[in-house]
Amino acid sequence: MPLKLSLKPGETFIVNGAVVRNGERRGILLLENQARILREKDIMQPEDANTPTGRAYFAIMQMYLLGDSEGAGYDQACEALADLAPTDADLAMALSREVASGNLYKALSRCRKALAAEGRNIAPAREVSHG
Repeated sequence: MPLKLSLKPGETFIVNGAVVRNGERRGILLLENQARILREKDIMQPEDANTPTGRAYFAIMQMYLLGDSEGAGYDQACEALADLAPTDADLAMALSREVASGNLYKALSRCRKALAAEGRNIAPAREVSHG
């Protein structure tokens, strides 16, 4: 079953690392196979990763978008989760399990809920770089 995205005019999203922007009209996109996708509202900018939960989200987001399951992205996520543990050990453990099992989108969803509970949005609305 395809993933159906209803897009607002000018809405930006990322598919497998490519930044894509919808045109001037509302649009619908159907993804027929597995892909790494994030909407603009779920993309955190580096300067907004300024809390332990935010740094964990940003590190996991980078892994997800780049398709990294090991290497520098994994190391960065491990460091961020270790920094999160003193603040929220339960969240850090749950995220660690999800990252280790490759459930990065699920980890991002859990992080988004934690950020919302802290009263934070992922990031203020701003232009996403196309570079």
